Amino acid sequence: MAHFAELDQAGIVLRVVTIDNNAIKDSAGRESEALGIIFCQQLFGANTIWKQTSYNGNFRKNYAGQNYHYSADHDAFIAPQPFASWHLDESTCQWQPPKPMPTDGRAYTWNESLLRWVVIQ
Repeated sequence: MAHFAELDQAGIVLRVVTIDNNAIKDSAGRESEALGIIFCQQLFGANTIWKQTSYNGNFRKNYAGQNYHYSADHDAFIAPQPFASWHLDESTCQWQPPKPMPTDGRAYTWNESLLRWVVIQ
């Protein structure tokens, strides 16, 4: 199956749809994003904007989700920023906390007001 994200004019993902791989294959059997875009536009409207996304993150860095942003500069889908203190890792296009989460086997959650990880009780 192929996955395509519909974008608004600002590059925000509105939805992700799954289509049959046959819909994106050319006459030689090669997959083509352009054919998938045409297919989606025929289904959902000629003025809609689509980008292919990879369920396994094989391209465009991250699988698109609703409210993700498509960055043309990175050719990547980026999740909404979870906390104001977190920064974007430019190489992975994933948000990183100011301090790494402890790896002592306990469950943690980020506390933005304290700017630290706290153990989940």
